[in-house]
Amino acid sequence: MIRLVIADDHELIREGIKKIVRPCADLKIVGEAADLKQAIALIAQVHPDVVILDLTLPDYDGLEGLAELRRHFPDLRVVILSMHAEEKFALASLRAGALGYVSKAMASAELVEAVRRAATGVTWLGPRVGELLALEARPGGRPPHHSLTPRESEIVALIGSGLQIKQVAAELGISISSVNTYRTRIFRKMGMSTNAALIRYALQHGLAG
Repeated sequence: MIRLVIADDHELIREGIKKIVRPCADLKIVGEAADLKQAIALIAQVHPDVVILDLTLPDYDGLEGLAELRRHFPDLRVVILSMHAEEKFALASLRAGALGYVSKAMASAELVEAVRRAATGVTWLGPRVGELLALEARPGGRPPHHSLTPRESEIVALIGSGLQIKQVAAELGISISSVNTYRTRIFRKMGMSTNAALIRYALQHGLAG
C-alpha cells in the first residue's frame, strides 16, 4: 500500500485527487494539508510514502516550498502537481529533488503513474519533458524565462497583458512591494530593466496572460 499526503490549498483539487486515487487498491491517502506549514506537521506525524505537492502554496512560492519540504525530510518522495503546464517548471522541479511533475491539466492516469513510480524511487517523465532535457544539454538551449518561478511567471504574464503594478498586486492578492520585489528578480534573471522590454518579450514568446 502506497500512503499519500496531499498538499494543495484548493479544496476542489484535493477532492479531485481523492476521487482519482479511490479506485486504486494500492494507493491510500493518509492526510491532506492546505499549506506547507500544515504539510510539514502532517508528514512528521503520518510518515507517508509519497507527497503530492502543489507548486504554489500560500506560504511558499514555487520551488522554495519543495526545498523547504526536503530540508525537513531529505528522503521524502515528492510528486509535483501544478497548474503550470510549462515544462520548464517540470525540469526545475526534478532538479530540485522531485520524482515527478504532473500538470493539473493532464489525465488522471498520469498522476497515478507518477505516484507509483515515485514510491519505488523512479522518476516519472512525460515525453515532452524528456525532449527538453535533451535540448537543454545543448549550449544555449534554454530561453531566459525558463529560469522564472511560477509566481514570477504569473507576474510576467500579467505585466505582459498590460496591467500596472497596482493591478497585478490586486489580481494576485499580494502587496505592491511584493510585486516590485518579484519584478526586480525577473529583470535580473532576464537581463532587462524596463516594463516595456518585459512586455515585448512576453508578447514575442506567448507569455502574456
